[in-house]
Amino acid sequence: MPLTPLDIHNKEFSRSFRGYDEDEVNEFLDLVIKDYESLIRENKELQNQALALQEKLNHFSNIEETLSKTIIVAQEAADEVKNNAKKEAQLIVKEAEKNADRIINESLSKSRKVSLEVDELKKQASIYRARFRTLVEAQLDLLSQEGWDSLDAGPAAGAGEFTRG
Repeated sequence: MPLTPLDIHNKEFSRSFRGYDEDEVNEFLDLVIKDYESLIRENKELQNQALALQEKLNHFSNIEETLSKTIIVAQEAADEVKNNAKKEAQLIVKEAEKNADRIINESLSKSRKVSLEVDELKKQASIYRARFRTLVEAQLDLLSQEGWDSLDAGPAAGAGEFTRG
């Protein structure tokens, strides 16, 4: 059991014939008691400080552990978001490529149809020109026949029948 200041204060020494001076011993014991009480108080304060510091250390260790876990979770979440964004970007690119292919194919198909229609219109225009030329040539042939000349020289009286009115 540790020695207390009260133990020192209550300590009685046996007396002997040539012993120490009692007053000096008592004065010295009083000094020892004061110093011992001071050391006990200081030790108690240091223990309290050590306990408070240990509690703070535990608190900060818990905070550090929580922050580490939070950082890990945040990193995992960021990685997941990044992976999801990559997958979504790939899907968007694939969809855009499909749409581009579809648009190109539709454009090519329309271009072919237009080209065929243009070719058909050219054929029809050529046929129309040929028929029109044939018709004009037939009409010119009719006009160049001798019968028209005799109509020009005919009586003037008959001309009134064809007037417009």
